[in-house]
Amino acid sequence: MTEYSSRIEGLRAMDPAARRDAIAGAAGLGEDDAKTLAGAALPPDLANGMIENVIGTFELPLGVASNFLINGREYLVPMAVEEPSVVAAASFMAKLAREGGGFTVSSTLPIMRAQVQVIGLSDPHGARARLLAQQGVLIDMANSRDTVLVGLGGGCKGIEVQVFDSSPIGPMVVLHLLVDVRDAMGANTVNSMAEMIAPKVEEITGGTVRLRILSNLADRRVVTASVRIPAAALTTQTLDGAQVAQGIVEACALALIDPYRAATHNKGIMNGIDPVVVATGNDWRAIEAGAHAYAARSGRYCSLTTWEIDGDDALSGVLEMPMALGTVGGATRTHPAAQAALRLMRITSAQELGEVAAAVGLAQNMAALRALSTEGIQRGHMALHARNIAITAGATGADIDRVAKAIVAANDVSVDRAKQVLDGAY
Repeated sequence: MTEYSSRIEGLRAMDPAARRDAIAGAAGLGEDDAKTLAGAALPPDLANGMIENVIGTFELPLGVASNFLINGREYLVPMAVEEPSVVAAASFMAKLAREGGGFTVSSTLPIMRAQVQVIGLSDPHGARARLLAQQGVLIDMANSRDTVLVGLGGGCKGIEVQVFDSSPIGPMVVLHLLVDVRDAMGANTVNSMAEMIAPKVEEITGGTVRLRILSNLADRRVVTASVRIPAAALTTQTLDGAQVAQGIVEACALALIDPYRAATHNKGIMNGIDPVVVATGNDWRAIEAGAHAYAARSGRYCSLTTWEIDGDDALSGVLEMPMALGTVGGATRTHPAAQAALRLMRITSAQELGEVAAAVGLAQNMAALRALSTEGIQRGHMALHARNIAITAGATGADIDRVAKAIVAANDVSVDRAKQVLDGAY
């Protein structure tokens, strides 16, 4: 097998074809996978089988973040995203992280919840007790719905029962099935199990079952990513590394106490995670919903990350959040580019995929805080956005880079200035 490395010199300066060849060579990808990642991987007939009323496909730029060292392993990470600076920022932060040994990530078992809502109860607490007494029966019934999953070591592992004494429709009981879904995202599995046990739940409680569906607050399926960077590695041309580290800690402090800042702070984390989720054919909406619900689990919305200065004056960051990703089933199995993306990373399990995505999210957060606490977020972002502005102004081919460089140098990244440069006024 080809020696895998995420360190590729001069990657940013290559044209797309050369970059693709370099990535494929570093990852040991075959020619078919390399072509698939080049685009137009989803034929209309396959797309037509995935969703309804298909008229075509919609493509996003697919980039690859380099330099990632996660739990001692090298990763080239595919990211499908339209926003400039995201891939570059993640790659640069991953390079800095190597100074402290890269990212360390761990995760819990892939436990998902199915919720079964029971209404019309005169004795909700009694109903709860009866359900708990029949736990073994309910677990066996749920597992009879997916014997293959059980054979792989997964399946329903337990139940929880909550009582809501009051609601707009009166008292209700909500039963949770706790299901180890292995390498699946798990929605279809847990939904099917909830449907399976619904009649038995009604029989036990004497109530009426309404909702039978998974929860996207996957708080039993959590990933924790951490990074430690020596202060010296953060030194810039104008700032000492210790100053940069302190600036990052101070910038994070506002997100820990203020939901207005936390919303933007966490959006920056998802700037890194969502592109990995999309590139691998996973449900980015489910990941977003789980992340933001988890951020508000204390009753107040706050940051998903914490940043500190440790005893050796190094910068230390931690991200903790749910990560319900899959490597089997759904679009992950259907979409050729999603499969190629998994092979690019040499991913072997859904748990590993979630850990990689979390490391990218932590890197992206560090990049944003570093920019905010030093040069400001706009300078670097707009410099990378300049190519889009040049294209909007009408630039093509070699003129794109020429115009982009000119408007960045003039500190005027605007369409008007780009048109002037293109017309030879500057």
